[in-house]
Amino acid sequence: MSRVRSRSAILIALASPLAVAESAQEQSRGFIEDSTWNVLNRTVYDNREYRHGASNSSARNAYKPRSERSGYAEEWAYGLMGTLQSGFTQGLIGVGVDAHAYLGLKLDSGGGRAGKARLLALDNDGYPKDNYSRGGAAVKLRMSNTVVSYGEQRVKTPVFSSSDSRLLPETATGVFLASNEFNALKMVGGHFTESTDRNASSHNQGFVVNYSNGPKGDAFDLAGLVYTPSKNLSASLYSSRYQDTWNQQYLGAIFSQAIDENSSLAFNFNLYRTTDEGKALSGNIDNTTWSLLSTYALGPHSFSLGYQKVHGDTPFDYVTRGAIFLSNSVQMSDFNAPNEQSWQARYDLAMTPWGMPGLVFSAAYVRGSQIDGSHVDPRGGYAYLGYGKGGKHWERDLEARYVIQSGAAKGTILSLQHNVHRGNVAQAELDTDQIRLAVEYPLTGRF
Repeated sequence: MSRVRSRSAILIALASPLAVAESAQEQSRGFIEDSTWNVLNRTVYDNREYRHGASNSSARNAYKPRSERSGYAEEWAYGLMGTLQSGFTQGLIGVGVDAHAYLGLKLDSGGGRAGKARLLALDNDGYPKDNYSRGGAAVKLRMSNTVVSYGEQRVKTPVFSSSDSRLLPETATGVFLASNEFNALKMVGGHFTESTDRNASSHNQGFVVNYSNGPKGDAFDLAGLVYTPSKNLSASLYSSRYQDTWNQQYLGAIFSQAIDENSSLAFNFNLYRTTDEGKALSGNIDNTTWSLLSTYALGPHSFSLGYQKVHGDTPFDYVTRGAIFLSNSVQMSDFNAPNEQSWQARYDLAMTPWGMPGLVFSAAYVRGSQIDGSHVDPRGGYAYLGYGKGGKHWERDLEARYVIQSGAAKGTILSLQHNVHRGNVAQAELDTDQIRLAVEYPLTGRF
């Protein structure tokens, strides 16, 4: 009898993570009653000095002879982001709406200084606009724990993800499905027809592709599974298709384990497999890129080591600005050049034990080498980058970040970054010193 009970207990333990989740739609209080709103005020100052002959090739400088281009870029802007998330109507199938409106205002910049930081929108002559705005909405339907959204929205997956790392967020237009019918398993799928860059004011520019300058595909499709059997482990599997350009698969896992009450160890693994598809608008692509980051936390200290490797004669590329979950994709470089390998060392210090909760200091150093782009498809979308053989570069990132813990300004985030990048001529990144200051003040509420 004891053996039977033991086997039953094991089977129950294995099956329980996939138990059917309690229906969220049955708990709906109504369209208005479950509605929330959010207003985010964000100010960003970005200053970049280009060194050793490098120059700001964006904006007005692109219209000048190379010898006359400035080695200086500077943008300062204020962003106002309002979002409204309705609840769902009651019944078997709930109906709701998510809407957003964004406004960007120039505080300081000029035609010779703007463009590289992508804080501000530019006019047809390369000058920064005094202001720009955009808005959109998505209709959503919910049955049990499955939600389907159609319209302009923000999405976060490893293969298609709306970046929010500048002034205003990126958005995408299409259909997105997220199903949480089981406690430990999330299923997602999507079909998108365009993505809108962070400093864009229009919605008709197709997809944002980071490295290829080839013709753009007309659609992006994705499907994925996220399995979280415990609080210590999460694994993801995605497949995606950028029409007539590439097929991309993703495998990722995050594992953390407490060693004792004061220390823990964590691992973050990411792998992408990309091959050309259909008309191969960006040329021949056969790329496997992966990264592994390990982190040891001891009280307020965190020590991280990471390794990243690109196998292929093209850089690792992605649609939307945020769809790169590789550990060595840092502030100024993705360390994703053809055949590149890179190492990262990082240290984080939380100042809570010294009476300053919310203040964190971070320092990271990444070094990449073995870049070889001499075999890139000469007719493809990456030949213009000019990769050579024997490319190498490094980046150093320093940040002080403070989150106000209480009072009227609770939740306000202040961030100061100093970043330095250096490399040789066989890699495609510029020698740059960057200073970025950002302040965020959020307001939230319910109806």
